[in-house]
Amino acid sequence: MHTNSRTTATALMALALIATALSAQQTTAPAQTSTSDAAGPVATAQDSTPVNANSKVRIVRLSEVKGAVQLDRNTGVGFEGAMANIPIIERARLQTATGVAEVEFEDNSTLRVATDSLVEFPQLELLPSGAKASTVNVQKGMVYVSLAPTKGNEFTLIFGQQKVRLQPSSHIRLQLEPTAATLAVMDGAASVEGPSGTTVVGRKKAFTFDLANQNPPVVAKYVASEPFDSWDQKGAEYHKSFASQNQSLSAFGNSAYSYGIGDMLYYGNFVNAPGCGSMWQPYFVSAGWDPFANGTWAWYSGAGYSWVSPYPWGWTPFHSGSWISCPGAGWGWQPGSSWNGLNNAPALITMNRQLPQAPGRPPSPGQSTLVRVNLKPLTPSDFGSSRQNFVFQKDSAGLGIPRGSFGKLDQISDQVVHHGTLNAPVYLGPPSTAQGGGRPVSAGAFSASRPSYEEPSTPGRPSSTISSGSTMGTHSTSAPVSVPTTGTATGRPH
Repeated sequence: MHTNSRTTATALMALALIATALSAQQTTAPAQTSTSDAAGPVATAQDSTPVNANSKVRIVRLSEVKGAVQLDRNTGVGFEGAMANIPIIERARLQTATGVAEVEFEDNSTLRVATDSLVEFPQLELLPSGAKASTVNVQKGMVYVSLAPTKGNEFTLIFGQQKVRLQPSSHIRLQLEPTAATLAVMDGAASVEGPSGTTVVGRKKAFTFDLANQNPPVVAKYVASEPFDSWDQKGAEYHKSFASQNQSLSAFGNSAYSYGIGDMLYYGNFVNAPGCGSMWQPYFVSAGWDPFANGTWAWYSGAGYSWVSPYPWGWTPFHSGSWISCPGAGWGWQPGSSWNGLNNAPALITMNRQLPQAPGRPPSPGQSTLVRVNLKPLTPSDFGSSRQNFVFQKDSAGLGIPRGSFGKLDQISDQVVHHGTLNAPVYLGPPSTAQGGGRPVSAGAFSASRPSYEEPSTPGRPSSTISSGSTMGTHSTSAPVSVPTTGTATGRPH
């Protein structure tokens, strides 16, 4: 529930509190090598960690999931269903079938994984200097890497016997075939070390590597476009847009954990609640919405169960600060003084509410490490049965709304909370027949065979508007919204 009492000054004050808390946590993170938040399995006699080894205190997340995606978190169970906001630890493996996924690192850098791909994370370390060292091994398929302009961090991409070292602000695409790989650099530069020597790939250049015979790479005349490029570009623009907003607010500085704030800026806002003060609330919620009614407890060796929220903004508010149930205003989140990684139960402190209890013991051998919590039915926003309109739902809290696709959501949210639902006509083209995570992938997303990612909107086509008049009991308005460029509902659990 949102009121007119929200102000820019309130948001700045609240966000500044976040920055102070998170910056303090970043300063102490390197010393936490033996806490329960260590992002890796407990050391055993066969797998001991030297005392002077780099810290494993990293908190990387799966920031977007569309369709069929699985994650092996090195728990001994193998691949399990993946969901947005689940932490990714060292030695995890991520595979996509008919789905796509995005991984977000602490400095707002991203790895996007196209369909039919497999990647591994052999290194996610925190160096003594405080810099991050990340290594991603691409086993098959296509990936995109967009690095933030963070100095000191190290990012290495491995394919076959080749090692790609990327500079800050680099943006690359790697397509791996059984006997060849093509590396294209859209921005920045890459240095590739392999059996045939070192190759420097500059901006707007593409090289093809012979993996079977290890011959010197062949440079292409130009960087050819691929069907997934538009999806990657939209994701990169989304992160860049909200990262610049963070900087313009001067509220986040160089905090290592501010990368989830961008989703909060898009999917919600700070409000002044009488008797409760300033608190952040997601859009599209009433006073009866409950942030803890739905989620997943995910088991991590050495850390226990970690709470994973299904909402697209559900990262930072469930790892720091606290939730408060304010009479008449509903649930809201307030900044706190600490950051909680895998063991994020301390971040789930609330008032007037008993938390959903985590399982009392570790999963048995071979048992699923994911425990669902569904105390209330989810009401995600989604495309209507005709696939020609998008239906915003009250108490969806942004679930199902493609990020960045509808511009500012505040006015739309006010209409939805007041009337219950709202229809936005859109054009998406013919429905896809692909299946993702046990449910049909929405129209215009991607089909079962690669290459297949299609943008449903037509270049140069004007923005859609929400039509006037009521349809099937839903409310409509003339408020303009942009045509969503991806038709898949994000964040919905399998």
